[in-house]
Amino acid sequence: MTKTRHKHRHPPHGQPPHQPDDAWDEAECKDVIAGLWALRADMQANETRLAPWLRGADATWQASARNLAHYLALRREDRRELQEWLTHAGVSSLGRAESHAMANLDKVLGILHRLSGQPWARHDRDEAIGIRSSRKLLERHTADLLGPPPEGRAVRIMVTLPSEAASDFALVRHLVASGMDIARINCAHDGPDEWKAMASRVRRAARAAGRPVRILMDLGGPKLRTGTLAEGPALLKLRPERDEFGRIVAPALVGLRAAGATMPVAGAPVHVGVDTDWLAPLAAGDRIVFTDARGARRRLEVLRQDETGVLAATEQTAYLAADTALRHDHKGQAPRHTALTGLPRREGVLHLTRGTILRLTRADAPADTRAAEARPPTAKARSATPPAVACTLPEVFAQVSAGERICFDDGRIGGVIKRVHPDALDVEITHARDSGEKLAGDKGINLPDSPLSLPALTDKDLADLAVAAKVADMVGLSFVQQAADVQALRARLCELGKPDLGVVLKIETRRAFEHLPELLFAAMAGPCAGIMIARGDLAVECGYERLAEVQEEILWAAEAAHMPVIWATQVLETLAKTGLPSRAEITDAAMGERAECVMLNKGPHITEAMRTLDDILRRMQAHQSKKRPLLRALRSWESPGEAKPAATP
Repeated sequence: MTKTRHKHRHPPHGQPPHQPDDAWDEAECKDVIAGLWALRADMQANETRLAPWLRGADATWQASARNLAHYLALRREDRRELQEWLTHAGVSSLGRAESHAMANLDKVLGILHRLSGQPWARHDRDEAIGIRSSRKLLERHTADLLGPPPEGRAVRIMVTLPSEAASDFALVRHLVASGMDIARINCAHDGPDEWKAMASRVRRAARAAGRPVRILMDLGGPKLRTGTLAEGPALLKLRPERDEFGRIVAPALVGLRAAGATMPVAGAPVHVGVDTDWLAPLAAGDRIVFTDARGARRRLEVLRQDETGVLAATEQTAYLAADTALRHDHKGQAPRHTALTGLPRREGVLHLTRGTILRLTRADAPADTRAAEARPPTAKARSATPPAVACTLPEVFAQVSAGERICFDDGRIGGVIKRVHPDALDVEITHARDSGEKLAGDKGINLPDSPLSLPALTDKDLADLAVAAKVADMVGLSFVQQAADVQALRARLCELGKPDLGVVLKIETRRAFEHLPELLFAAMAGPCAGIMIARGDLAVECGYERLAEVQEEILWAAEAAHMPVIWATQVLETLAKTGLPSRAEITDAAMGERAECVMLNKGPHITEAMRTLDDILRRMQAHQSKKRPLLRALRSWESPGEAKPAATP
């Protein structure tokens, strides 16, 4: 190695003057050693600086809290050149130091000391934990929160229970038999009676299966959502099935039954009510004519008739509305025309295109969907009443400013706040497909640029916690943003006599990600804790292009804290909903091996998704330990009590 050592260019905090070549330069090695000692001093100083947080940690988390303090110091600066030097020198690159940061550094220092002929003494007292003991500690923390692992698979599978689980024991038993290790009850839906019934059925099914199944009750939190929208018009679309050439493969079928009747007509996928006297004379082969909602002449043919009504078919697309009249020219005194009843009402939606001005209002009153057509911001449109929808948390109006972004429905629709009124926000839609988007009620709203200050526990959450304390093993804290949110939850659990109930922090906002170290330390104040990477909202808040980087950094920090991670949102979602997975989501599911638990959402093919995930996880657990991240400086987080540095581009 060519000697290039300069007295005025000592490597700062572990950075070598240059990368080694094939020759050994002992002087350069000593420079690196000096830099590593400086890094070690920084890690110890960070432990001292964070002593108040460390003292607040539960006894089971003391070593983890110290290791997290060391790891944060390790990642404060860019270490990539140091990694390259260590790799070329044939020693550890510190690329797997998350779980035992100081011990890993000491091993590198010990090797370099011996290579350079310097004495070395062990410093075990300074080390929070070693590599073997860190693995065991993570396993212990994971078992405390999520229960013991299933045989042959280290990663647990969590499944969101559908509403039917409150009444259908066979469904719950099937989920348990298919490999569900944790049942998630979403408190944003259903109510206390349903939650208690779900929990009871999970316990019963677990006893029958002879294995433990834990229950997570996920609090709704201060979720910003669109309010209710007035239902659309009563309308039924009949559309025959066609092949790729437009030829009829199967006609559209409809059941005609007496108004008010509820018995289904055999073979009919949809039903409408008609006048009883008009219906009585109909027989197979009769033809019914009408003018549909678009003014098109259409006809139905009666296929068969029984005591429930008649089954009719059409080979033309038709729209049946409340004012559509069916005509049948039969003999006798029966009426020839009938009006329709029981038509389905469509979900109220706002039709939005780029340039539309949408008004987000304070009062949760149904908007008039007839006035909800997309209007570009022309002079004529500006003079008209803009489409409007309410916001479930109007207190955010005082915390946002013009020019900030706003997203709806998991980022599918995006806009910019143009004006802030006391009781409304005017939003210009900037992100939508060329054909426009439909915005319905009860859809999520994200404000990624706005520094919102909302309590993580709403009044409803406080009431729901009383149920969770009785029936659940752990509770999910939604939209957590700061340590005070975790402390408020712990205080409430103590009041309920459940201080040891497991706590899962859902990382789903940019502020939660930026305050992650603070949240991890706060979670360690209790004996049982974990985090969930809620990738849906997190992608909207941090940007889809950055999600892969963000979730990776969360995994590193959680490993440094020996805290179990739940990998959540849209895992095998296409498979669960349609029965056919995409190639991309199979790869995404394999990434779940990096976590301690993977969450699946409900769907008609959920058991197939569970079997697929089980197979993927079992295959991947033999490979996933091969990981060597580059230690680029992480400037996303601010350490507790420290100003946040400028973001890394």
